[in-house]
Amino acid sequence: MDFAVIQDMCLQTLSATIILFAVIDVLGSLPVIIAIRSKGTVINPWKAVSVAFVLLVAFMFLGQGLLSLFGVDINSFAVAGAVVLFIIGLEMVLGTDFFKQDSPAGASIVPIAFPLMAGPGTFTTLLTLRAEFDTVNILIAVVLNMIFAFFVIRSAKFLERLMGSGGIYVLKKFFGVILLAISVKLFTANLAILLSAQAAN
Repeated sequence: MDFAVIQDMCLQTLSATIILFAVIDVLGSLPVIIAIRSKGTVINPWKAVSVAFVLLVAFMFLGQGLLSLFGVDINSFAVAGAVVLFIIGLEMVLGTDFFKQDSPAGASIVPIAFPLMAGPGTFTTLLTLRAEFDTVNILIAVVLNMIFAFFVIRSAKFLERLMGSGGIYVLKKFFGVILLAISVKLFTANLAILLSAQAAN
């Protein structure tokens, strides 16, 4: 395999992993995970990650077909997705809630797998990424994020002591800024493609 191809694959995988890491934000969800555990509810990390993985992969492959039923192309969806990512980034940076979610206290599937890990923001991100990256690289990124999420959920108590509420707060703000920058890039890139196609017609 050509070195340039390998390098491009690594860069795509790294970029997709960082984007999904920021959107899934399992570290930012630590307060929710800790609160659920504090009520005596047992969270099975393996079950939570498995369900989230199945939901994410299923939507990644079936989501585009669903869009076609409504006559929406992937670049248009990517632009809309970039707006959603921008709003999520604002949530993380400003500490406000634009998206309201019902989060009943505790189970591995609800709310941990859905909607915390595999929610509307993550679904939108996956389809947006498909307009930019190869599918195999996105799949690798999903797997890497699920592995990380497994260890975070499993080590929730340890991470709470290690990072403290201040550490988790700073990390959430940092990845919020990264997500804002990424959303702007996705928006401008896909909008340029749409405008070019419009001009050609």
